Amino acid sequence: MADSSAPNPLALFDLAGRVAVITGASSGLGRRAAIALAAAGALVVGVARREVALADMARAAGPAAAFVVGDVADRARLPALVSAISAPFGAPDIVVHAAGVNTRQVADDVTPEAWDATLALNLTAPFFLSQALVPAMRERGWGRIVNFASLQTTRAFPAGIAYGASKAGIGQMTRAMAEAWSGYGITANAIGPGFFPTELTAAVFDDPARAARNAAQTCAGRNGRMEDMDGPLLFLCSDASAYVTGQILMVDGGFTAK
Repeated sequence: MADSSAPNPLALFDLAGRVAVITGASSGLGRRAAIALAAAGALVVGVARREVALADMARAAGPAAAFVVGDVADRARLPALVSAISAPFGAPDIVVHAAGVNTRQVADDVTPEAWDATLALNLTAPFFLSQALVPAMRERGWGRIVNFASLQTTRAFPAGIAYGASKAGIGQMTRAMAEAWSGYGITANAIGPGFFPTELTAAVFDDPARAARNAAQTCAGRNGRMEDMDGPLLFLCSDASAYVTGQILMVDGGFTAK
């Protein structure tokens, strides 16, 4: 006879009643994150600059999804953005920072404008948006911050100095966020994707030979598929990861293990 008091591990992944905001939700891994968290029961708010693509994401995610058109890197408008994010379902319990840019300029050609834009979106925006959302999480004693790291958090790639600097910063910022806020029940972790077919990596996947070389460098022998991100993301956004904080979970098929 089954023990009715036995724990149900699957309940740890249930996001019913949680509110999640995902930046960069109009495409790529941000869009996938919004759809996956909605499927797990979360009320989802997607944020990006492209309204048509956001509306398409919301339709795909279902009735538990809303969206806000805005630029997370515009610090002057952050209070208005936070208010708009909280309007559909209340203040978020979960924030996933998937918005990002990679200018792919070689070191000798990096412009101040490109450097500033990269750091503003990839590193500065996740901090200040998290800072603005933390008070409500602290009041509830529960919160999840998921940053997006990268292979370039620890590896140097050609034409990646600005992007790599921003993603290395994400690694340390994640640890510092954990130190600052985990005592209030708010975990801070990062996901480090390998090569997934998104707009950001279109230059890679448009070159079959290059894509094949990247796949060969993984332990799994292939590049990422969008569904490969669902489980790790759900883990870091749920009660299943309550005692995991300040970590970078590489979802890269073992690219960084070789």
